[in-house]
Order: sequence, then structure tokens, then C-alpha cells
Amino acid sequence: MSTTGAIGSSTTTEGTSGFGLTTGTDKALDRDAFLRLLVEQLKNQDPLKPQDNSQFVAELAQFSNLEQIQGVNERLDLLAIQSRGQSNAQVMSMIGQMVTVKGSMVTVTGNGTGAPLNFSLADKCEQLMVTIKSLSGEEVKTMSVGAHKAGLVQLQWDGRDATGLVQPAGSYSVSIKATDSLGGSVSVEQNTTSKINGISYATGYPVLQLANGATAPVSDLIRVESPPDGS
Repeated sequence: MSTTGAIGSSTTTEGTSGFGLTTGTDKALDRDAFLRLLVEQLKNQDPLKPQDNSQFVAELAQFSNLEQIQGVNERLDLLAIQSRGQSNAQVMSMIGQMVTVKGSMVTVTGNGTGAPLNFSLADKCEQLMVTIKSLSGEEVKTMSVGAHKAGLVQLQWDGRDATGLVQPAGSYSVSIKATDSLGGSVSVEQNTTSKINGISYATGYPVLQLANGATAPVSDLIRVESPPDGS
């Protein structure tokens, strides 16, 4: 950039020409850089050919606009911080609540009461197979459920294995296989219900840590409800 004559008429080898809000490397000028360039222009202008007043006023107006834009950005950043804080506080208040999120885990208490199995089918199916496995991968029970229409499906696992033996308290994985009349696969979206034990912000956004060992971003939250009495 030339330092003699008006900055508004100087040239660059890259980026935009003139005293705009970008430099030769296409990086936005901040307020301080803009002001430094303006001062340098005044220091190095030819005294026999001073800068035209109208051009100088235009550059000052441009500087004023830059200040206003930065002020707006700072206020928006502050509002974003405040909003994020309020949102985090709301999520923290859910600790101890029962939630349903997208996932494939269920928890049983070991007393034979079982656990609900919730999932959604993208289309109707002719055959539905539900397989329950322990966290070590051992198959506990497989249930043939039959045909179901598209949408939410709510089933109940009795908490027992294939022989009728009550399974120990803990978490179990659930896999769903749905097929249509031609044997083709039908898309399944699974849900899991458990109590929230904690919230993690390590990823930069709230992640629910459930009592059944599952984790889910708060965006996967489907339902919140009070825990049963005594739980």
C-alpha cells in the first residue's frame, strides 16, 4: 500500500483497494488498525497536495460505522453468553428427573418389574425382532413382536431372560430389527428412559449422563418427567 497521497486512492496487490474494511490479505480490519492507518495517512500525506476534505470525511464516517458494528457485535456476544448461561441453568435443574432420549439402553431394578422399550418405525413392518443383551454383549432374550404400523411403538420387557429367570439390576442394550413384507429393512429410531445423574459440558454443549450408563446431547431429549416415588 502506498503511504503517500490519499489512502482512499492507494493500491494493493491483494484484497480490496481503498480504505475499506479489509487488508491486502482479505482480513477484516479492527477499530485500532483502522485508526492507525488513518493516522499514518495524515502523517505521510504530501503537504503540497493535502487530502481532499470530502474524502477525509468519508473515511471518518467509515471509521464511525466500524465502531458501531463492533459495538453491536460485542452486545450480541454478551447476549449469547447470558442466553447460554440461562440455558445451562435450565438443563442443570433436570438432574434427578426421568428423561426419555434417543438411545438403545434400558435399566431394570432386578425385581421382575421390567422396563419400557420405546422406538419409532419409519414405515410399517411385517416382522419386528427385539434383542436384549447384557453390557458384556451376552444375549439375554429375543422377542418376535410381529407386524406394526409406522410411528411410535411402546413395548415392555419383563426383565427376564428366555427361560423366565429374573435378570440382575443394571443396564441392558436393546437392538431392533424391522423388516417389511419383501424382507427389506425398515428404519428404526430407538429411545431410552432413565434418570439424569449429571450434566457434562466438556464438549462445549450440555450432554446428559444417565443412570443406565447412556449419554446423550440435550438435543436428543424427547421427554422429561418426575421420577417415580421412592426412586
